[in-house]
Amino acid sequence: MQDPNPLPWGALDRYQAHFIVRRNADSNAGDLVARTVLKTKGHFASKTVVSVSWNGPGSIATKLNGDAELNGMICRQSVKDATIYVEPTDGAIRIRGKWDNRMSFGITKELFEIYDRIAGHIKSV
Repeated sequence: MQDPNPLPWGALDRYQAHFIVRRNADSNAGDLVARTVLKTKGHFASKTVVSVSWNGPGSIATKLNGDAELNGMICRQSVKDATIYVEPTDGAIRIRGKWDNRMSFGITKELFEIYDRIAGHIKSV
């Protein structure tokens, strides 16, 4: 018997922007891992970000937690856009957010400024 509602096969409709920061290979990769931890209020579509902190084992999380202006900029974003990951890759550091579908995929000017500021902190560590 054939399924009347088959699952789609192939590539899914999901996209993710990665911002790559070049770093020297001699730096400790564990120092450059961090992610945002959001404190929110409200429910469902009315959920807003109240405060942001950075969680990670290395010095980059401490440096990002110390930047109150950056954390204020992140608080003005949606919950989806305020979820940011910093992680090392081969010879570089990646800054990324969550996955989006093709209809909502995009980077705003404010989000680009946030990523640029994070990149500045990565280069200074």
